[in-house]
Amino acid sequence: MRLTVYTDYALRLLMYLALKDDGLATIEEIADSYGISKNHLMKVTHQLGVGGYIETVRGRRGGLRLAKPAEEIGLGDVVRYTEPDFAIVMCLEPIDADCAVLPRCVLRRALERARDAFMKVLDEYTLGDLVKPRSALRDLLAIAPHADARR
Repeated sequence: MRLTVYTDYALRLLMYLALKDDGLATIEEIADSYGISKNHLMKVTHQLGVGGYIETVRGRRGGLRLAKPAEEIGLGDVVRYTEPDFAIVMCLEPIDADCAVLPRCVLRRALERARDAFMKVLDEYTLGDLVKPRSALRDLLAIAPHADARR
């Protein structure tokens, strides 16, 4: 199973914002830190804002920040929100294509169980868990701790 680049960017963006604590970050700053496309990141930012994961502050000193604490953002929830579907093969939802062996197919059930197990593991993690090595991750991304950080 492979997640889309879109989901990868969403997770990276959320991790970056979690590392900024209460500070604001710009799309350009995040794109530069990861070496990824600013244009793609803008699309991701919009969807995460609509989904209530991030909020934007307008104005000269504006930017992005998490809309809720990192410990309240579930990894599985983000992946479900950003992935278009989890149809590993065509006979799984949402595609549900006809198949001649469907009434006796063991493969379909095996792949459903694998998908469910994958998501169950992701559900065990929050965004807060992903940024536990805070100082090491900040160093790698060249993020200075926010002066008023409470974490």
